[in-house]
Amino acid sequence: MKKIIECMEAVIKDAFTASGYDEKFARVNVSNRPDLCEYQCNGAMAAAKTYKKAPIMIANDVVGKIKESKIFSQAEAVNPGFINLKLNPEFLASYLNDMQADENLSAEKAESPKTIIIDYGGPNVAKPLHVGHLRSAIIGESLKRMGRFLGHRVIGDVHLGDWGLQMGLIITELKKRSPELVYFDQTYEGEYPAEAPFTVSELEEIYPTASGRSKEDEAYKNEALEATLELQQGRRGYRALWKHIMEVSVADLKKNYEKLHVDFDLWKGEADADPYIPDMVAYLKDKGYAYPDQGALVVDVKEESDAKEIPPCMILKSDGASLYNTTDLATIVQRMEDYHPDEMIYVVDKRQELHFIQVFRCAKKAKLTEDDTQLAFVGFGTMNGKDGKPFKTREGGVMRLERLISEINEEMYKKIVENRSVKGDDAKKTAEMVGISAIKYGDLSNQASKDYVFDVERFTSFEGNTGPYILYTIVRIKSILERYREEGKNPEEGKMLPAANASEKALMLELSRFNSVIAPAFEEKAPHKICSYIYDLANAFNSFYHETKILSSENEVQKTSWIRLLVLARDVLETCIDLLGFEAPERM
Repeated sequence: MKKIIECMEAVIKDAFTASGYDEKFARVNVSNRPDLCEYQCNGAMAAAKTYKKAPIMIANDVVGKIKESKIFSQAEAVNPGFINLKLNPEFLASYLNDMQADENLSAEKAESPKTIIIDYGGPNVAKPLHVGHLRSAIIGESLKRMGRFLGHRVIGDVHLGDWGLQMGLIITELKKRSPELVYFDQTYEGEYPAEAPFTVSELEEIYPTASGRSKEDEAYKNEALEATLELQQGRRGYRALWKHIMEVSVADLKKNYEKLHVDFDLWKGEADADPYIPDMVAYLKDKGYAYPDQGALVVDVKEESDAKEIPPCMILKSDGASLYNTTDLATIVQRMEDYHPDEMIYVVDKRQELHFIQVFRCAKKAKLTEDDTQLAFVGFGTMNGKDGKPFKTREGGVMRLERLISEINEEMYKKIVENRSVKGDDAKKTAEMVGISAIKYGDLSNQASKDYVFDVERFTSFEGNTGPYILYTIVRIKSILERYREEGKNPEEGKMLPAANASEKALMLELSRFNSVIAPAFEEKAPHKICSYIYDLANAFNSFYHETKILSSENEVQKTSWIRLLVLARDVLETCIDLLGFEAPERM
C-alpha cells in the first residue's frame, strides 16, 4: 500500500508540473504546527531561487491546481510561501479502511528481500548474564523482528565467547579441585561421562575463582594458558570438558534469554570459527594482504580520508596466537560460506567501534566478502544508574540479568495487585508481561548509541513514555472491544466513517503514519522511532477515548465506525510492540 504522504505528493507533483515547476519541489512533510495544518509543502521556498519568483506566487499557483483534489479538505498558501494542507476526512477514512483490510496493515514488504545476519548476543559461557548483556539482546531482537516483518530473511546469531583463556582457566581450576577426573588422564581411551562433573551454579563460581587466582599466581596463569592451547589443539579430555561447559552454560543462557523474549537461530561461537583460521591466515599471507610487523602478522587498514589514526588489524600475535580480530574475520568467512548474506549487522557496545572498523576494512580489503556485502556496526551506549554510572546492585556489584528481571517483576506485581484488576496466578503472569515491557521499552525508547539512565521507578510507571503506559492503552482498547462483544456484536465487522471530531481525526492521522515509520526505522536501525510512534499513537487514542462516549452512543452506525477504529488501533499497537519484543496482557 502507498504511504499516505506518497498519495499526497502525487497530487502535489501534478500541481507543480501543471503550474510549470519541477515536481522535485513537491515534498510533503508532517506539519510542525498542528494548530495550523496537518501537513506542509515548503517546495515553493526552494523553487523561488530556480524560477526567480516570489515563493508566495509559486505557492498560490500550486494551490490553485489542487483546490479540486479529493485528498485535501484544505490547501492554503501562506506567507512567505508555505503550502498548508489538511486531509479530507473521507479520504482518510477510506485509506484506513484499506489499511485495515491489508494483512500487513499497509506496510510494504521489501522489493528485494535480503539475507541478513544479526550478531547480537556475545555472552561468555560459564558466566551468568548480567545487565551489560541487556542492550545487545534487546536491540538485536527488535532489529531481527523488524527485518522479518518487512520480508527479509533474518538470521540471529548469539556468537558465544567460548574459545579463549576462560576455558583454560576453568579446566585448570577443575584439575586442581578434582585431579582424579577421567578427563585429565591422557591414557584414557574410553567414552567420557554423559553428565557434566559440575552444575551451572558451580561453574559460575569456578570461573571467577580461577580468574582471580590467575591474576595473582603467574604459574597458575601459565598452566591455564597451556590448557587453553591443548584444548584448541584437540586434547580429548579437554574437548570433552569443553562440551560439558557448553551444554550446561547454553541451557542456562537459553533459559534467561527466554525470560527476555529473545531467541537466536544460531548458537555458534568463537570455537565454530576456529577451523577457518588456518586457511584464512594462509590466504591473507599468500595474497599479500598480511605482513609481519615486530613478530606479529597485520593487515594495513588505514585510509587517506581518516581524521584519526587507524592502527593495522592484527591477525596473529608474535607468539602465533589468534585474537578477537582473527576470530571475527574467520566468522565472516564462515558466514559467507554458509549463508551468503547480503548484510551482517553487529549489535555491540559502542566502545568496540575501532575494533569493528579494523575488522570490516580488513574483510573488504582482503575480499573476504562480496563487494556489495554490507557490514554494519550498531554501537550502543551504557545503561546507567541514577548516579550516571554503569548500573549496579545496591551493594555496588554488577547486577545479574535474572535479578534485574525479578526485581522489575516484583515491582509490577505490587502495582497490579494494588490495582485489583487481576488476581492470583494471572497477576503474576501479567506482572511478567508488563515487567518485560518496562525493561525493553525503557531501553529501546532511547537512541541506541546514547547512554541512558535505567530508572526503575519511572520505567514501571503506568503514566508517561513507558512500556506499562503503552500496554495499559492496549488493554483499555481490548476492554472496550470485549464489552462490545458482550452486547452480542462483532467488532470485526463494519467500516470506518469520516472523523466525527478533532480528536478522532488526530487518532486516524497517527494510524495512517504506520507504514511510513516501520521501514525507515529498520533501515536506520532505530527501534526508538517505533517507540516514539506508538507513544504518540497511545496519546492520540487516550485523548479520543476521554472525549468520546464510544459504547454509550445511540447512533449504531457511528458506534460501529468507532469500534472499527479501535480494532485498527489495537492491531497497529500490538504489531509495534511485537516488533519491539514484548506483548500485551488481556487485563492489567
